Amino acid sequence: MAHTCIHWFRKGLRLHDNPALLAALRDCKVLYPLFIVDPDCTYGGNNRKRFLLGALKDLDCSLRKLNSRLFVVTGKPEEVFPKLFKEWNVTKLTYEYDTEPYSLNRDSKVTALAKEHGVEVFYKVSHTLYDMDRIIEENNGKTPLTYKSFQGIVKRLGPPKKPIPAPVLGDMKDVKTPCSEKHDEKYGIPTLEDVGVDDTSLSEELFPGGEQEALRRLDEHMSRTGWVCNFEKPQTSPNSLSPSTTVLSPYVAFGCLSARTFWWRLSDVYRGKKHSDPPVSLHGQLLWREFFYTASVGIPNFNKMVGNHVCTQVDWDTNAEYLAAWREARTGFPFIDAIMTQLRREGWIHHLARHAVACFLTRGDLWISWEEGQKVFEDYLLDHDWALNAGNWQWLSASTFFHQFYRVYSPVAFGKKTDKRGDYIKKYLPVLKKFPEQYIYEPWKAPLSVQRAAGCIVGQDYPRPIVEHEVISKTNIQRMKQAYAKSSQNKSESPIKKTASSESPVKNKGVKRKMTSIADMLVKKKSKGEVS
Repeated sequence: MAHTCIHWFRKGLRLHDNPALLAALRDCKVLYPLFIVDPDCTYGGNNRKRFLLGALKDLDCSLRKLNSRLFVVTGKPEEVFPKLFKEWNVTKLTYEYDTEPYSLNRDSKVTALAKEHGVEVFYKVSHTLYDMDRIIEENNGKTPLTYKSFQGIVKRLGPPKKPIPAPVLGDMKDVKTPCSEKHDEKYGIPTLEDVGVDDTSLSEELFPGGEQEALRRLDEHMSRTGWVCNFEKPQTSPNSLSPSTTVLSPYVAFGCLSARTFWWRLSDVYRGKKHSDPPVSLHGQLLWREFFYTASVGIPNFNKMVGNHVCTQVDWDTNAEYLAAWREARTGFPFIDAIMTQLRREGWIHHLARHAVACFLTRGDLWISWEEGQKVFEDYLLDHDWALNAGNWQWLSASTFFHQFYRVYSPVAFGKKTDKRGDYIKKYLPVLKKFPEQYIYEPWKAPLSVQRAAGCIVGQDYPRPIVEHEVISKTNIQRMKQAYAKSSQNKSESPIKKTASSESPVKNKGVKRKMTSIADMLVKKKSKGEVS
């Protein structure tokens, strides 16, 4: 049967390594590549919206080279699809599988609607290296809670599948996409103004969205063979003036770059050479992503404290003033404020910088719930990813996975390790740029004469520290200790365990997975031969 097919782009905003797209082209006579701007879907702040629109423009450009185009519509998918099924006489729908709870719920609704309209649905796993359900299945139905145990599972599964090439004109010779000038008006890509973004408020776009930019950056990094082979994430700098890592994470998060393509390009570079290994290598970073994705699939309420049975229940404070000061870079600690300024302005910060500000907000200084920090990162980060954001915030607040709560990042000393002169602070907080080196991290300690000479009076031109770190951090360590003690009373095993290093999560018993009815509907891929 020759199908009229919609390929529904969501996160996989690319042509390369897109098995669901190639599935759409099989037995297809008419193809409608579709993106739905879903009002219920979180697209984040202005930087992320700009990145998304750039990715859509790039995707449309690539499709037009194949004599096709991207159709963009706005609305709830469950309301959009019935209309399009009828209007376009659709018989097949394809998409890339998504594991987020919202996405599973959305896709179950769309699948039911497709069935009502006689539309065949086909999806493939390609946003991750592995099928998360397969990993849990391989672990006797339990969710692995340590990176080490996760490594053992994927080692048994073998390397990820190799990526498939992007479709070419030859693949499209018998496939047509209806295109007309009217379509540009009806199905064109929204402008920044359309999505509520004032472009005058945006700073320079350092990381443009799109598959072509992703592949260009990948090529650029892979040409640095020595750097790639010697890469160790903990040895990179959180406050270098230019990124000390690849910054490919936004492209992987949006699916402009396939994780499998990234993995195998790294394998090509590594081959025959001495290189670093997981967890600190670049392969290791991709496996961290898989680890948190697996946890997010197997642990109910993964992005919440309450109802998350692997998360330590902590009586966090509610302090709107502290939260706003942290979010708006007004804590009075230049290293923290510089990081938060970079995050708000550019949409990206180094992973160790994330560690510093997350620890400061939660268990280190302000004692505010990691859920609040999670919301801010969701808004600001270009590379926001539901599973990784929730997993990392639990880790950094010492709520789940990592439990060395007594190891607190200093908002002063930590930044000095890699930037003694404070050049990073001067870049993002120019109000402090004239402070002498010895006061740049602690301007409140500078004599008034020095502050006047620097043109910045602390408490007037730049805020005083919101807390006294040396005092409050010790208090919070005791509060965390009490939370752990209380938590251990309800568990057969105390969560307080020492780990071999800060790079390895605490060893804990795996959690038996409890599948939801929605997941049951969508995860039974094997029976239909739909496992990628």
